[in-house]
Amino acid sequence: MRGVNVVAIDNFATGSRANIKLLEEVAAGTSADFHFVEGSIEDPLVCRAVCEGASVVLHQAALGSIPRSIESPQRTHAVNVTGTLNMLEASRDAGVSRFVYASSSSVYGDATTLPMHEDSLGLPLAPYASSKRAVELYARNYADHYGLETVGLRYFSVFGPRQDPAGAYAAVIPKWISSLARRVPTVINGDGETSRDFCYVANVVQANILAATYSGYDTRRSVFNVANGAQTSLNEIHSRITELLSEHGIIDLPAPVFQSERPGDIRHSLADITRARDVLGYAPSHDLAAGMRETVAWYCGKGTS
Repeated sequence: MRGVNVVAIDNFATGSRANIKLLEEVAAGTSADFHFVEGSIEDPLVCRAVCEGASVVLHQAALGSIPRSIESPQRTHAVNVTGTLNMLEASRDAGVSRFVYASSSSVYGDATTLPMHEDSLGLPLAPYASSKRAVELYARNYADHYGLETVGLRYFSVFGPRQDPAGAYAAVIPKWISSLARRVPTVINGDGETSRDFCYVANVVQANILAATYSGYDTRRSVFNVANGAQTSLNEIHSRITELLSEHGIIDLPAPVFQSERPGDIRHSLADITRARDVLGYAPSHDLAAGMRETVAWYCGKGTS
């Protein structure tokens, strides 16, 4: 843990206590100090408490999922926008030097030019996307008016070990791995040719560390795509999962079931990662194949992380 002192906050709306226990075990074997606070970013007093004494804040908390945001736009706004505003204000009051926050590729909305560049946004297509765009605007305000260095990371379809595969809003890769491992047919929305730029979680960790530590901060270039820079269809993802599961002895898997497309979904997504590479020094350690192999192995109980 690089010998740093870490304070973490989570209300377990989507997180796991087991993951926190793992962090505590890792910290116990190092010179780092890890302290966990159970609470919500919707509470300004909790935000103030966890930011006190911090030099850098890594703000990952959000209520994800396009469908959930369409069903509950007010809840999405309360967590994603008001919660982030609470963290920004707490960081400003605590004298934090840099605030790194999670944004999303969903902010590109109806933009059709590929690959997607940070300066070419479209109209957000769902409340979740609108909430993330609002977060970016507030972050820019805090940089411009209060001198808080804010760095936004636009994540593209993050996947990896420890994602919860259960529930109506589970991410597609863990959900499909879990379903197919139990020989339950997966559901593909649309024709399966919808594409995404899937990014393994280790790449996201790298981007956060770089964003927290890089010099030469420039408010005009403080939002970065975090992805692999490669485009893969849902049909291709399904095929890769079945191939990898077969290597673990899980064969004779059911064909997918196709349903209508979901409202609010972007048809194609592909990132231009030039800015992250040139400014942050970002260099993805895992391409899709490597990330998928590690992820499937973990869900099959044979992972090493």
